[in-house]
Amino acid sequence: MSHPPEPAPDRAAHLLARTGEVLRPALGLYLDLHAHPEPSGLEARTADRFGRRLAAAGCEVTHGVGGHGVVGVLRNGDGPAVWLRAELDALPLRERTGLPYASRTDAMHACGHDLHLAAAAAAADLLARLSGRWRGTLVVVGQPAEETLTGAEAMLRDGLYERFAAPAVVLAQHAAPLPAGTVAHAPEGTPMAAAGAVLDVVLHGRGGHAATPHLAVDPVLAAASLVTRLHSVVARESAPADRVTLTVGTLHAGTAANVIPDRAGLGIAVRAAGETALDRALDTVRRVIAAESAASGAPEEPEVNVTSRAAALWCDPHTTDALRRAHAALLGPGRVLSWPGSPATEDFPLFGDAGSAVHGRSGIPLAYWMLGVADPAPGTVPHPNHSPFFAPHIAGALRPAVATLAAAALDRLGAGPDGAAGDDAARDGEAPVVAGPG
Repeated sequence: MSHPPEPAPDRAAHLLARTGEVLRPALGLYLDLHAHPEPSGLEARTADRFGRRLAAAGCEVTHGVGGHGVVGVLRNGDGPAVWLRAELDALPLRERTGLPYASRTDAMHACGHDLHLAAAAAAADLLARLSGRWRGTLVVVGQPAEETLTGAEAMLRDGLYERFAAPAVVLAQHAAPLPAGTVAHAPEGTPMAAAGAVLDVVLHGRGGHAATPHLAVDPVLAAASLVTRLHSVVARESAPADRVTLTVGTLHAGTAANVIPDRAGLGIAVRAAGETALDRALDTVRRVIAAESAASGAPEEPEVNVTSRAAALWCDPHTTDALRRAHAALLGPGRVLSWPGSPATEDFPLFGDAGSAVHGRSGIPLAYWMLGVADPAPGTVPHPNHSPFFAPHIAGALRPAVATLAAAALDRLGAGPDGAAGDDAARDGEAPVVAGPG
């Protein structure tokens, strides 16, 4: 039995109401993953738990794609293949939130990837229940090693797009310190995230005794001078429009206070608005490193290795406009914000044209939005991502996280026999969603 299409606000209200059916298992998965985080490349348990939830939603699940990558597939007749991507990994950071479900290890979900996974699995569950509203193939990806910007490429090199249904669009969302219950899309002409690179640097010295520093070359002093000098790259050698940021996130040297070591290592993150600006900044960074090493009288040239690099994240404007309207119908226009861009980096661009050299395809549209996770109470100051105090306001963020992802997928999938009516297969006697590979 078919029904006449509902007006958009009624469809949105129906979707929000049906989201309540999948919140309990979503919350259980979130709490479990938050308490048991795993850093990049070590996400075996996380992948197992995520895969189990996808299987419970009716997906055919494949593990071990590009490392610990997980892929779940729901087929529901002829139509486009819409991909949802979430990240498996946590950060090597000790949590200080004091939450009863806080991590007790030296890893922490300080960037919301646990919420992304819970929302993606719940969205698949919800879409399976709403099978009368859509036709096509839903592909849900749990990607490893996003924080090291290596996981997307590993999955793609492992034949991701050849082994599963070729994507008509790839969608993702990311937790941000915006009020829970809001989302933010970037306007056309603005990248969601910056281009970026991570460098590992080794400064060489000549070890010696603290009592005879004149007989040694101190790489710690050179490293300290380098840290100070590097920040002038942004202040004096980058145009404001380039939006360059530079962070020396790690500095390691020495084993004892009375020993001058023979090397110092630094980890440097550089971000910029685009590839050209990033290349300019990296050239300057290399020049400064070489100059500081030479000024210290180092016995060897410094080692500078780019360990990862990411392109700027540009969303497809047509898809973004459509999803902005879908999210406005779902949450209300006042809760759909404009995102000014961010110097954060992502390897998500590789799923589109930035990864064409890896996956051999072009013209795959990407859409990505920021999901508010901060306590919306007035006067509350949110802790930013990557802080040891970062904690999504889960009571206010989980339902929107699931619903906005499901609404976006529905907007891109083909219409089902019930069109926009929002009636599920069980109520209308539709055939159930069939799991299977693309």
